[in-house]
Amino acid sequence: MRPILLFIISFSLSVPHLLQAAKLINPLDPTGSGNITITTIIGRLIQTVLGVTGSIALLMFVYGGFLWLISAGEPDKVKKGKEVMKWAILGLVVIVGAYTIVRAIVSALESGIIG
Repeated sequence: MRPILLFIISFSLSVPHLLQAAKLINPLDPTGSGNITITTIIGRLIQTVLGVTGSIALLMFVYGGFLWLISAGEPDKVKKGKEVMKWAILGLVVIVGAYTIVRAIVSALESGIIG
């Protein structure tokens, strides 16, 4: 018990020094170049939103599969599970399409070339 207590105390005393040695960076500009533009911020925000919605669509697909799995052959429950999975797939198609469109717009804004 004593070596564990000694380790915890020494670790607790060393952590503040380790944290002071860490250099904090701007999360919007991880390279530190200072070239943050509004298109970069908007692009990252939209990519984050699309990532979250993609995760939700995946969870809905799993939920639909779970409903279908526990339906025990009841037609209403099987239909509900299939519907949830169908709409989750449609949601993924919309998300991929939205990502493609947003990526094209952001790259056009960043390069200044449209077309």
